[in-house]
Amino acid sequence: MLSKEEAKRKIEELRKLIRHHDYLYYVLNKPEISDAEYDKLMLELKELEEKYPEFITPDSPTQRVGGFPAEEFKTVTHTKPMLSLDSAFTEEDIRRFDERVKRELGVESVEYVVEPKLDGLSVELVYENGVFVRGSTRGDGINGEDVTENLKTIRAVPLRLREGRGVPSLLAVRGEVIMHIDDFEELNKQLIERGEEPLANPRNAAAGSLRRLDPRETAERPLDIFFYEILNIEGVEVDTQWDALNLLREWGLKVNRLIEKCSSIDDAIKYHGRMAEKREKLSYEIDGVVIKVDRLEYHEKLGIKARSPRWA
Repeated sequence: MLSKEEAKRKIEELRKLIRHHDYLYYVLNKPEISDAEYDKLMLELKELEEKYPEFITPDSPTQRVGGFPAEEFKTVTHTKPMLSLDSAFTEEDIRRFDERVKRELGVESVEYVVEPKLDGLSVELVYENGVFVRGSTRGDGINGEDVTENLKTIRAVPLRLREGRGVPSLLAVRGEVIMHIDDFEELNKQLIERGEEPLANPRNAAAGSLRRLDPRETAERPLDIFFYEILNIEGVEVDTQWDALNLLREWGLKVNRLIEKCSSIDDAIKYHGRMAEKREKLSYEIDGVVIKVDRLEYHEKLGIKARSPRWA
């Protein structure tokens, strides 16, 4: 029989171990243990927490599926506006964007970060001192729906950040909740077998699954998430979008492996061409490519127009 102090220590060890394996699996895609071994660790933690409920904390891996069905979602205000992007349809449009950026900044060259534009539901997640405290849908860009309990059910969402280059006192990060094509097709197959209406496409499936009023229903849906932008941060200095993405990875937040840094607009255009060729082979749907100015000080100088940034 464990003493209380030993039980507390064991619980903390198990949580740390489970978070480590979550990071290996979801962020690095390099699992070191089997699903059965992982389940065994989770079971051991659950049993200990049942015996010692006073040691249960909101960021424990066992607390992903909890809460009661809501009558409606509360509205929350984002830490910073979640902007929409202007579209560029041709190479000429992209080159015009590059020329405008260089002209307004008064520089001869600009580095860019380029990424697939994921076709899912945009969300903001807020971490305070490394602990996930709130998550919301994009909504109108200023206010969104509080879907904290539903986001907790997504295994790729860390409930506590890893210790990277120091954990920020505040981190608000933007991500995209998606459903992979194979998972979407399997879900539709199950819905049809139950005599229910199939879902229209993976984007609608992801949005509808995240916005279930009962988090337990969301937990049954195969959702994934990628993080791609720091909206707000306190306690850690970040100079570039590329550095921001590397920090997110260090903190255990899943970042798309296809994101690249480009030294010129020519490289960004080549990336766009490669993505167009890869598009049909990806496991998820994309809606084009996003091209962002890398230096964050340039973002400040370029500013925003209406509700879209002038730096992407």
